[in-house]
Amino acid sequence: MIQKSASPPPDAMEFRNLLRRHSLKVTPQRVAVHQAMLKIGHGSAEQVCEEIAAAGRVKVTTATVYNILSQMALLGIYSHRLSIGNKMVFDVTTGTHLHLYDTYSGTYKDIEDAYLTSLVLARLGRRKFRGYRVDGIDISILCHPSNIKKKRK
Repeated sequence: MIQKSASPPPDAMEFRNLLRRHSLKVTPQRVAVHQAMLKIGHGSAEQVCEEIAAAGRVKVTTATVYNILSQMALLGIYSHRLSIGNKMVFDVTTGTHLHLYDTYSGTYKDIEDAYLTSLVLARLGRRKFRGYRVDGIDISILCHPSNIKKKRK
C-alpha cells in the first residue's frame, strides 16, 4: 500500500489531540519537541534539542528528544530517514513527498511539486519488483548549493 499524500503537519492543538488519542500525556517536553519540529521541519535529535534550548522554555536532554521523536515516528505523526552520515533525521511532514538533500550541510528540504510526485507514483506506485511489492516511496534528490563549487579530487 502506498503512503497517503503529504499533508501539513499537525498544529499545536491537533498535536495535543493526537497525543491523547494515543493515550500519551501532553508533557512540556513533547510540546517543546513539536514546536521545534514545526519550526525546523526536518531535524536530528541534536538539532531539535538546540532549537528547544534556544527557545529557553523547557530543559530536555538529547536522549529524551530522540525518544520523543522516535515515538512520534512510530505513531506516524512524524516520519524519519537516515542522512548520508547515518544520522536519523525526523520529518514533521508525513505522507508521500520528495526531498532535496543538501550534501554540504546534511539538511533536507521538502519539494512541493505535485506533478513530479504524481509522475513518480504513477510509474512506481504499483510496480512489482521481483519478489517485492512497493509499500511507499521516499525519494531524496542529492544536491549542493549552486553558489559553492565542489572541490575536485
